[in-house]
Amino acid sequence: MMAVASLLVELHTEELPPKALKSLSEAFAAGIEKGLRARHFLAADSAVTAFGAPRRLAVHIGAVAGRSPDQPFRQKLVPVSVGLDAQGNATPALLKKLAALGANVDHRGLRRENDGKQDVLVYEGTRPGADLADGLQAALDEAIARLPIPKVMSYQLADGATTVQFVRPAHRLVALHGAQVVPVAALGLQAGRETFGHRFHTSAPLSIGDADGYARQLEDDGRVIASFGRRRDRIESLVEAQAARLGATAVMPAELLDEVTALVEWPAVYASEFEREFLDVPQECLILTMQQNQKYFALKDDAGRLLNRFLLVSHLQTDDPSAIVAGNARVVRARLADAKFFFDQDRRRTLESRLPLLSNVIYHAKLGSQLERVERVTGIAVEIAKSLGVDRTHVERAARLAKADLRTEMVGEFPELQGLMGRYYAQHDGEPADVAGAIEDHYRPRFADDALPSTAVGTCVALADKLETLVGLFGIGEKSTGDRDPYALRRHAIGVLRMLSEKRLKLSIGDLLAVAEQAFNGMKTFKAATAELAVFLYDRLRGLLREQGYSANEVESVIAQAPQRIDDIAERLAAVRAFMLLPEAESLAAANKRIGNILKKSAGAAPDVDAALLFEPAEKSLADAFAEISPRAQRLFDAGDYTASLKALAPLKLPVDKFFDDVMVNVDDATLRANRLALLSRLRAEMNRVADLSLLAAG
Repeated sequence: MMAVASLLVELHTEELPPKALKSLSEAFAAGIEKGLRARHFLAADSAVTAFGAPRRLAVHIGAVAGRSPDQPFRQKLVPVSVGLDAQGNATPALLKKLAALGANVDHRGLRRENDGKQDVLVYEGTRPGADLADGLQAALDEAIARLPIPKVMSYQLADGATTVQFVRPAHRLVALHGAQVVPVAALGLQAGRETFGHRFHTSAPLSIGDADGYARQLEDDGRVIASFGRRRDRIESLVEAQAARLGATAVMPAELLDEVTALVEWPAVYASEFEREFLDVPQECLILTMQQNQKYFALKDDAGRLLNRFLLVSHLQTDDPSAIVAGNARVVRARLADAKFFFDQDRRRTLESRLPLLSNVIYHAKLGSQLERVERVTGIAVEIAKSLGVDRTHVERAARLAKADLRTEMVGEFPELQGLMGRYYAQHDGEPADVAGAIEDHYRPRFADDALPSTAVGTCVALADKLETLVGLFGIGEKSTGDRDPYALRRHAIGVLRMLSEKRLKLSIGDLLAVAEQAFNGMKTFKAATAELAVFLYDRLRGLLREQGYSANEVESVIAQAPQRIDDIAERLAAVRAFMLLPEAESLAAANKRIGNILKKSAGAAPDVDAALLFEPAEKSLADAFAEISPRAQRLFDAGDYTASLKALAPLKLPVDKFFDDVMVNVDDATLRANRLALLSRLRAEMNRVADLSLLAAG
């Protein structure tokens, strides 16, 4: 087994958990590749192909050596003073080190090197290569040990005495280097070339001829498409083709496609149907029922309306699928009947009547019930509505009803429908359209690229909901740390920032946090963490702006000012970019940085500039230029023209440069020094009105 050839390793198991199959197959392949590459069995261009099917994990790797090459190596042993005695003979300490290396060498052949502190003895030798069986065994053991198994299963081997732990019972192990079996073992199994194909389309064992023919042979003779990606593509194309034949479009979320791919080895797609009466139930309920409970693909017409037909993916291909179609129609009928029952039952009571039931739903042990939370959200939402001039009556009504659907049967069965079902039930109760819409909208944005609330009422309630979450949880010490964010605080923060920015809301972050904090007045477990939460929000804002393509320096120059309103952040950043194109920009930014450093190190600036104390021509010139430019820059800033406001500063370059060339700021005369510091302080405040220009300076 010395030659280079392809390698195949397969674990044939019982049905693997579908939601974990893709990650398990990728990890299995990556683990074996990593182990073999670390042991020098692979070429730089050895191609790795992962396979994952309901009953197998496998990997194919090209250009695998039958034996790894000898590897030269060097190792520091011990200091010379420790390894050699006064006569230059090897000490027991050195002999022990050499024995551990398996090195039978004369100590007089060891190299001496100085490590910067002392002379040390260094051994240089060659480590012999290993057979593939040894290298693969180690790589296989490591790969299995590191698999991301969601839940380990214990089972006994055929001997009745050995207990093995794995994700599912494993029945066969295939390991082929070219056409030869590699003698490795795992999970109590000895490697061979025998596996099994499709559970129903085949019955006899399948003997794999060679590593390169594995996928083809398994497909042709075993009726199994081993590649997860190929199987997924086939399901997608079959579903699309079948939907097109029916004049429909399939609802095909990626998660459902992945899960169905993990359930079948040889996919076949059939159409079935259910009674039209079920279409009276909101289509989102029906779609979710079909997807979650049965793994079906719902169908919609050209107008986006749900049809009473669906597609199912079967692991059986047959010329007469009538029994399969009828059986699935029977099963889905029961599921949809449940959904219809929930919907009908829920509409017998108004949302408002469910509010008292929220007192029995714990929001957080330290923050009380969902009913208490509703009161807080309502209070915050009304204050936001006042600031924005939105109908307070509708905002208050929407906020009060926003969580009521948590006590409905439908949301109890499908938590994903909270908000959406609230909208349907509010419409049924005759609530105003913007109130009903806000009940659904107040959860938005639910994820990074989700749509924002569509109405002003929805925006007020959504902001209040997210601010209550952030302020409340920060106030009891529940904060996201590293990768841990159990309460989705980052998502809530990004939602607040996106609404303020994209909807151009003229609201102060400080004012919003203050309003939210007031809602927790009197709660003993709550302690305001305003400063910490503000830092958290600005950090999220930095990330959002970087994702939009702004540089770190551009973003920091604006965020460092801790702007209270962020509806004009885009204009500030545009102004910064325009400013940096000016020929004076680099010099002014550097001067701004220098002024900042001077002011940090110096205390005692006068409250204002006394013109009578300006006697150096350069400081008079700078004061005169500032007096002329400042009012214009201020007017432009107040008008929201940040670009023009920054550009107006360009004429300050020459007087600023002259000031630093000719004027000593930190003179002995305290009065004179304080006056010059006051001039610099006013200058820096003017320059940094839009952004902190010092952060744009090079170096």
